[in-house]
Amino acid sequence: MKINVGHFLAHRALLHPHRVGLVCEGRQWTFRELNLRANRLAHAMEKLGIRPGDRVGIVAANGVEHFDLFFGLGKTGGIFVPINYRLAAPELCKVLTDSGVRVLVYGPEFRELVEEGRKNAPPLQLVATGDDGPGSYEDLLAQAAEREPMSEGDNDDAVAIVYTAWPLGRPRGVMLTHWNFFWVAATSMELLAQLGPDFLLALPMYHIGALAWLPMFMHLATRCVLMPRFEPDHFLELVAKEGVTSFGAVPTMLHLIKDSPRFAPGRFATVNNILAYGQAVSLELIEEYASANIRIRQLYGLTESCGPALVLDCEHALAKAGSVGLPFFHTRVKLVQDNGLSVPVGTVGEVIIRAGHVMKGYWNQPEPTANALRDGWLYTGDLARQDEDGYFYIVDRKKELVISGGENIAPAEVESVIMEHPAVTDVAVIGFPDRVWGELVKAVVVKKPQYDLTAQEIKDWCRGKIGSYKIPREVVFADAMPRTLTGKMEKRKLRDLS
Repeated sequence: MKINVGHFLAHRALLHPHRVGLVCEGRQWTFRELNLRANRLAHAMEKLGIRPGDRVGIVAANGVEHFDLFFGLGKTGGIFVPINYRLAAPELCKVLTDSGVRVLVYGPEFRELVEEGRKNAPPLQLVATGDDGPGSYEDLLAQAAEREPMSEGDNDDAVAIVYTAWPLGRPRGVMLTHWNFFWVAATSMELLAQLGPDFLLALPMYHIGALAWLPMFMHLATRCVLMPRFEPDHFLELVAKEGVTSFGAVPTMLHLIKDSPRFAPGRFATVNNILAYGQAVSLELIEEYASANIRIRQLYGLTESCGPALVLDCEHALAKAGSVGLPFFHTRVKLVQDNGLSVPVGTVGEVIIRAGHVMKGYWNQPEPTANALRDGWLYTGDLARQDEDGYFYIVDRKKELVISGGENIAPAEVESVIMEHPAVTDVAVIGFPDRVWGELVKAVVVKKPQYDLTAQEIKDWCRGKIGSYKIPREVVFADAMPRTLTGKMEKRKLRDLS
């Protein structure tokens, strides 16, 4: 059976041509209109020389362009690369170089970032959104044909490369296939059936927690209300104005929504479910939303699993507080020791996942792929335990990632930048808890004796070299780092430093 994400949109347009599929910034598109745009995009990219397997990137706030590129490239075998617009120019350059993007679509507000980031990257063609002038994105679509293109990509072909935190200085692109996105919808169907017909999407589309929704919307003919960027007051206005029945958010967003002066239970009259992912939701936050008659479902997953793995339903949100729930319907999850054997109930082990939505691998990185994918299982690097009812509880991370506002931050990446400072002799980056953001970045620095160095100087040094969300919020100085006899840094001992 041939699976192609572009067919999802084409068939939905056939079944419900006049139903509204997307609303964004006061504009709306029916499924038929979305399909015609995807067709035009496919033909426009072919005119620019894009062939099956070629990569097309985007640096832009959420918009209809993401739908065009995902479904349009899917139809012709191209690969969609949504890129984090919060990256610094050197990081963008690394992503462009690693992915080999041949065409880059960008929002005008990111022109300076894109121009700086492409300087040392391989040659590529730029296409700007936001106006209808010659050579613009909309102009290219207007000149392209509306007919269905010749279908190329299917099943095991990559349809998207989504970049996640990179621990060793090199970007790590997760290859997700047509098959992966089909199984995302299939394994989530029971959950999706409870969400209602109108979903508000505010997470950035470079995040798997947003991108994975696109095939799901097509399976249930869901109307997507899309926010270009999350802003809590405007978010609350949209919930009420559009009669939203459900939405997805990371816990940081839920805190910011609740802290907004416009927050009131009446604004959620139409909402029957909130999906929270990225981090576990605190008991305090669950109770605060419950007091406003708002129920939260919690999801655990990762980019490498194309999103879903575990879900905690609303009915058990309080009784199983701290848990990330049970596996999705077509998803197997278990805990294992380092030797691969399962651990007993109540014992901590590494979370591993087996499902049709597990990634194909890391783009051009065979060794990390082999480490992550073993005997058909995805080894996540997350540590968890199970209770007697089968519910999973995440307790730690092997990977030492810092998760801030739903964004994964690799400490090694930040450490490598700080180590370039001429006054630094050693550094360790860790996360520290924060009520709103979940975690924030802290750097523990050992400076060379002959130098004077301040925390602000370290922060200023990082600015422009890494994304602003990765810059340490706290910098503390130490005389030496705690290490084992073999020289391995004991980061757990650093968490008490202030």
